[in-house]
Amino acid sequence: MADIPARATCDVCGIEQRVTKQGRLRKHKAGASGADRSLSCTGSGTLIGPARIPRRSTAGYYRCHVTGEYLRSVTTVLSKGSPKEALVHWAAKLSAESAMEHLPELVRASRSADRAAELTKWIARAHTRKRDERADLGTAVHEVIEAKVLGTPIPDEITSSEEMAPFIAAFEEFVADWQVEFTASEMVVANYSESYAGTLDYMFRSAPLSRLWSLPAETEYMGDTKTGGELDERTYDGHVRGVYPEAGVQLSAYRRGEFCWLRDGTRVPMPLAHSVGVVLQVRPEGYRLYPMRCGDDVFKAFCHIRHVADFHTDTAPHVVGDALTPPGSTNATRNEAA
Repeated sequence: MADIPARATCDVCGIEQRVTKQGRLRKHKAGASGADRSLSCTGSGTLIGPARIPRRSTAGYYRCHVTGEYLRSVTTVLSKGSPKEALVHWAAKLSAESAMEHLPELVRASRSADRAAELTKWIARAHTRKRDERADLGTAVHEVIEAKVLGTPIPDEITSSEEMAPFIAAFEEFVADWQVEFTASEMVVANYSESYAGTLDYMFRSAPLSRLWSLPAETEYMGDTKTGGELDERTYDGHVRGVYPEAGVQLSAYRRGEFCWLRDGTRVPMPLAHSVGVVLQVRPEGYRLYPMRCGDDVFKAFCHIRHVADFHTDTAPHVVGDALTPPGSTNATRNEAA
């Protein structure tokens, strides 16, 4: 997120005021000519600049500061409404591999109930450790994109990392091969009609891609980056390992956003993107670029998934009632019988 200014002019009283760490104008007295100085200015607490951009809460919602609405996160909708079977197999595989790698330690731990329980929990969390590693890598890729959008140098901690170097090299190869011009990165979008919001990875233009698809050179595309799986591997059901159809559903939701927020916190209408986006799979040995349908037909699927997610979140907790007591008996009688 762009830096929040230390001071900003209040739109109500017209006087420059200090901005808090939370990005709000500090509380101040009314300063306009003829104003009652005993009252606080109604501009107090106004969000300034990038602080106006909605952020995802831990509960899975974005709060729009313009309308006050709570909009469900796209990723929350997909996680609750479209279970990912592949992730279950992936997590089980990582746990099994972790157990085999630490087999001698497992044998020793089996002699102590406390140590065995501790190690069991550690092995069960193998997938969360891998997920966190990928999150760090994903953050690095976004910082590279951000640097390209702003025309600034890539941070030293990324260029000097031996672990990240091959991934970044593969990403740079993609940028060069497809003459990519990034137009947005980590941009929050919202659809008020369907009550959701999310943060897209990036938008870009690519002359070679537009020529390949016989589209105007200025066509905007949506993109998502994946760092998992192995290049050219397929799952048992034929999907590319690490690149799944849900990515197209996610892109379709972003594409149908009604508004988006610029880096300075300004809310503007969402620009139109092409109905086919891309997923970039980046690995140390190179990259693959997969076209991903994200048009209106895929968006319809997202809307169905959202209804399923709504069921699990709002309705499901109230579907099953308490066990019924047979006529002529009491709860106490039933408990004694049990």
